Amino acid sequence: MSDRPDTAAALAIDIGDVRAAAQRLAGVAHRTPVLTSRTADERCGARLFFKCENLQRAGAFKFRGAYHALSRFGAAQRRAGVIAYSSGNHAQAVALAARLLGMPSVVVMPHDAPAGKLAATRGYQAGQPGSEVVLYDRYREDREAIGRRLAAERGMTLVPPYDHPDVMAGQGTAALELCEQVAALPGGGPLDLLVVCVGGGGLISGCATAAHALCPGVEVWGVEPEAGDDVRRSLAEGRIVHIDTPRTIADGAQTQHCGALTFPVIRRLVSGVVTVTDTQLVEAMRFFAERMKLVVEPTGALAAAALLSGVLAGRTAIAGRRIGVLVSGGNVDLPRYASLLETGAG
Repeated sequence: MSDRPDTAAALAIDIGDVRAAAQRLAGVAHRTPVLTSRTADERCGARLFFKCENLQRAGAFKFRGAYHALSRFGAAQRRAGVIAYSSGNHAQAVALAARLLGMPSVVVMPHDAPAGKLAATRGYQAGQPGSEVVLYDRYREDREAIGRRLAAERGMTLVPPYDHPDVMAGQGTAALELCEQVAALPGGGPLDLLVVCVGGGGLISGCATAAHALCPGVEVWGVEPEAGDDVRRSLAEGRIVHIDTPRTIADGAQTQHCGALTFPVIRRLVSGVVTVTDTQLVEAMRFFAERMKLVVEPTGALAAAALLSGVLAGRTAIAGRRIGVLVSGGNVDLPRYASLLETGAG
């Protein structure tokens, strides 16, 4: 998009970084399946390819970026350990990656994080000396400030959930795989469109980097919850917009702003961002459960919801196109999941 003011600026990552991350993740991260649905294709009038990161280790794409970042630590960093802050999926990913790499982890999580995500994080930390979960109030306290303070006090390395080149490159391996897998299918070819959920922008910035390299001419679209449209606003205003913590069932996208590193990538490589309601998220979750037999958390259903609801069709051409859909995670408390499917988001 040559008319944008940051076109000449160097971005935080390139396709070489994503390919290097894929090499580090080989044999460690799952090469998750790509599934299709005739019903989804008929509803959208297109060919949809669902990249199922809900089947990734620790239940979400976050494992890719976390493991890649931690695997690049030096010996002293590994001895001291890692600090992270997260609503849940990055927390689990960091705790598991730290365990696999033999280092302590301290994770800052909101006190109202889904119980399953909290339990899983503590489970990965069990038996790891120096590891713990530190709770905070997401509506009253600043998790980034807490993370920086703890890192300084304990001499640990802070790995944020999205605004970090190694994290971004690791997340991009999901789209790298998706493009390769779709191309290898009978009658396969490049994607025309890639749809990705957006929180802080780590996933979409990495995936856009990979997709543009492997599928020339591809459009990349982001999807946010309606209550948390900070990236959509940021693109409209040409600067990073900070919002209050959004109240949405998509807990993985309750970010207040995108990153200083992710935003330039989004501006240059992403065609636009749309939003969906919590009700549309539940409808997409129900579709996954009933039609594809997949458990998908609300945030993980963002990209699919934009397609199944018709929201994205109002912004770009959908009919007849080959569309990659990132299903970002499946970590949801089962009682909450059952309640949402039964009664909806209201």
